[in-house]
Amino acid sequence: MSPTDLQKRLLRLFERHEVELEPDEDWLLTDGDFPAVRASWQDGTPGRLDVDIVLDEERQIELSYAGTGEDPGRDALDRFARTDLPVLLAACWYVTDDRKLDLAQWEIGLRQWDAFIGRVTVEGAEVAAPPAALPAVAEALKNESLAPRMHWIRLFLRREADGALASEVLLDNEPWPAGDRALASLAWPAHTQAYDVRALVLLDVRDY
Repeated sequence: MSPTDLQKRLLRLFERHEVELEPDEDWLLTDGDFPAVRASWQDGTPGRLDVDIVLDEERQIELSYAGTGEDPGRDALDRFARTDLPVLLAACWYVTDDRKLDLAQWEIGLRQWDAFIGRVTVEGAEVAAPPAALPAVAEALKNESLAPRMHWIRLFLRREADGALASEVLLDNEPWPAGDRALASLAWPAHTQAYDVRALVLLDVRDY
């Protein structure tokens, strides 16, 4: 998929959610400014879609999605639309569809935070993630000292058919060992097939 085709698809995706973005070279801008969005495609088996959302001159959310099938680019873009896009739309563009995400208020440190919580999605097997997955991550966050600005947590876990677990929890794009431990401590359902679990949470401070 060419960069031009990918940008057009991304632009149409946001338009369907009533967010008008303006192309500027590789980027799509909001009223000529931030938030700005860029997508890139890497061929492979599977292919990989990388989506970057720039919040300001210093902060950039980095997300990736696998794509397979006859149109792997569309498959990856659909995966982005189903999973993380509703969270980004609500937190960054104030377009909220509470059928596709949960909203909550979390107390972390001495501050109150608006939490934009994406649905926990499971791919590869018909199992349900433990209900305690996101509460465990929220509890682990209480031990963090968060600056009064937007933060994001990207959760990924893979359970192999033999029961082996591998997790990657990122806080502001950086490895977060406490998040990994929180996920690994839960009872993930056994299944004869391997499966992947992912979710995205954005936090915005209320009292700053």
